[in-house]
Amino acid sequence: MTSVLDTADLRSRVQAVLDDELAAQATVLAELGPDVDDLLAAVGELLRGGKRLRAAFLYWGARAAGLPDSPALVRLASAMELFQAAALIHDDVMDDSDTRRGMPAAHRALATRHAERGWSGDRERFGLAGAVLAGNLCLTWTDEVYATCGLPEDALARGRSVFDRMRTQLMAGQFLDVVESMRPWEGIGDAERVERAGRVIRYKSAKYTVEHPLLIGATVGGLDPAGLDALSRYGLDLGRAFQLRDDLLGVFGDPGETGKPAGDDLREGKRTVLLAHALAGSDEGGRARVESLLGRADLDGPQVDELRGRITGSGAVAVLEDEIARLAASARAALADAPHLEREAAGVLAGLVTTATARSA
Repeated sequence: MTSVLDTADLRSRVQAVLDDELAAQATVLAELGPDVDDLLAAVGELLRGGKRLRAAFLYWGARAAGLPDSPALVRLASAMELFQAAALIHDDVMDDSDTRRGMPAAHRALATRHAERGWSGDRERFGLAGAVLAGNLCLTWTDEVYATCGLPEDALARGRSVFDRMRTQLMAGQFLDVVESMRPWEGIGDAERVERAGRVIRYKSAKYTVEHPLLIGATVGGLDPAGLDALSRYGLDLGRAFQLRDDLLGVFGDPGETGKPAGDDLREGKRTVLLAHALAGSDEGGRARVESLLGRADLDGPQVDELRGRITGSGAVAVLEDEIARLAASARAALADAPHLEREAAGVLAGLVTTATARSA
């Protein structure tokens, strides 16, 4: 069955743009010699995978506003994939993740190359430095692709403020995630734990995954204020639902689908809405046991299974499933409040609600 993400052959066209962009950037870097090839390889490996959700939301946001399909629009949408690549590379550094999409994370791959060549110095530090710089390259290329996509300058100028807001808020949203990973949850109420984890979702994931790409496209396309307001509500609700599903997959997902080891989020000790509800629904002994296991890098299979059982038994999974369903319904209702959206685009955006909240990776 064809995915809604492949409507207008979008994913393959985005991949072609990214391949061409990497080839062009390789030419720019050629005068530095082969020593910088590792940076390109780190980015190229990451850009060969993914659902292309952010590109899809930008593209269909523009189409919803009445902008016709064009290579320029696809190139603009592709800028979102470079931006996500930067976020993922940096996120894996901050989380000390080993894998991404079933492959070694960029900093791990670079550290391995250091070791294979028998270089001097700390290989892990080399990997971290290279990954930070690879992510920074992606941020630079994001801006370059936006500016050179080929759409009229006045249209791009309309979308620029949302584009800039997205980039600024995501960086700060990632810092919020770091803050929450360090700031103790002991001594605060259940509602505050949920609120703090939800704030991270809003600014680290929901906005840059759905709302901002969608609004960039719709603003570039010249959508009216009422339509933009409806798409903003759609985007925020769907973005939150998407991240709640991702949190569930991070604990219960199949590694073959998620590309990450089973229970990786538990080993990292991520302070998620799922965990906040799990603590709220546990008795004192259950809370103590969860807190004693969470964040242990040496967490083994039986301990992962125990934590999963405790999280499920607390009622947290059911709470999140109910919230995902509510947010998905709210996102669909928001689309109905924007009756002047182009018909095909509105249909695709409705289909993306199901795709973004599916119970699989």
